[in-house]
Amino acid sequence: MSEQVPTLADFRSDTVTKATPGMRAAIAAADVGDDVYGEDPTVNALQDRMAHLTGKEAALFFPAATQSNLAAVLSHCQRGDEYIIGRNYHILINEVSGTAALGGAAPWPIETDEGGSLTAEAVREAVKEPDQHHPVTRLLCLENTVHGSPQPVDLIDDLTATARDCSLSVHLDGARLFNAATALNVPVADIIRNVDTASICLSKGLGAPMGAMLVGDGDSIARAFRLRKMLGGGMRQVGHMAAACMYALDHHVDRLAEDHENAALIADGFRRIDGLGVRQATNMVWLTPPAEHHGALAAHLAADGLLLWPWKPTMRIVTHLDVDAGQAQALVDSVHSFFNQV
Repeated sequence: MSEQVPTLADFRSDTVTKATPGMRAAIAAADVGDDVYGEDPTVNALQDRMAHLTGKEAALFFPAATQSNLAAVLSHCQRGDEYIIGRNYHILINEVSGTAALGGAAPWPIETDEGGSLTAEAVREAVKEPDQHHPVTRLLCLENTVHGSPQPVDLIDDLTATARDCSLSVHLDGARLFNAATALNVPVADIIRNVDTASICLSKGLGAPMGAMLVGDGDSIARAFRLRKMLGGGMRQVGHMAAACMYALDHHVDRLAEDHENAALIADGFRRIDGLGVRQATNMVWLTPPAEHHGALAAHLAADGLLLWPWKPTMRIVTHLDVDAGQAQALVDSVHSFFNQV
């Protein structure tokens, strides 16, 4: 049996972060109650804070962003309704077709550009005409960031205005919304000011062990509250996790810029090697090595204790709270070492 290689750094995702000592202390000290009864003071404080922070009427705490997105879509769509979404967006390809399987809402995917952006023209063309043969198009689903690429405020506003003109509601999957806000140097509230609902994950770049927030208008959040219960998301003394999220908001938002800097360090290092395809956006780096070297490079990195997703043809590297500049440089050095040998 081969000896397991110690992990030097884990670049697979920003979901792999561990709670910091300060966050663990906040978890232990949390004032809690029964959240199903609306009696957990820490959850209530988190929801109020997120509503204020995002400029929305209300906010609701969810165990995970997949459930938050599902409840949001189903709060806008009835069975048989249709929603428009980017063809590579998370709700469509990474959430187990929950909207269709559990809610009967059918996605209509449309093309995105290299940065994950939609066009207003494509949205308008996707809306079905009123006809007995067609589903009713009810919703536009946006995303920010899209595979790391921040979507500008003006674009979100333009797409939302187009949706309104077509009588659509708008939901935004903002799993990494704070990364987008950091990259764009704007408040999160500016990005989502015109959408009906937005889901924001607190267990990725912000480093909480679990939790996502759905924010939006009061009526949508009230429908989502009932849907959360239906989907098994009623929680009890979850103020312990809400305290972790509060700690993350206090201590881990400003430092997201460090993750972006470390991703840029990695990308710049990769670009010094001829023949590599490299793209960096916020805390993600996409590396496309020559096909004939892909498998050997993946094995070389694993042998060096550097974990990433060696997808073909393009590998994904994600920086986060538990990756420092030294570990980022170690990844660059390992890739250079490999190509110096081939």
